[in-house]
Amino acid sequence: MKRTRARPVRRRGISRIDQPSTRTYGWFARAGFYRRPDGSYGPRHRKFFGDAGYGGKRRALRAAQEYLAIVMRGRRKQRSRAVRRAA
Repeated sequence: MKRTRARPVRRRGISRIDQPSTRTYGWFARAGFYRRPDGSYGPRHRKFFGDAGYGGKRRALRAAQEYLAIVMRGRRKQRSRAVRRAA
């Protein structure tokens, strides 16, 4: 009997890509969205983590999560420096 999850897991900024026609399997991480001149939005940081390159589905997911943690840590530091009090 196959186990099912009670609710889907939410991974903010990480999407799964399974495309047999192009033999593409892995996780795609996106972070830091910005507004383009034409009014649409695009990710500032993006990277693909393939299952084959990282040794499996779980290792690729872990690498994607670590990448997003590093990217978001850098963005938080930049924001905190920008906020200053008037003397």
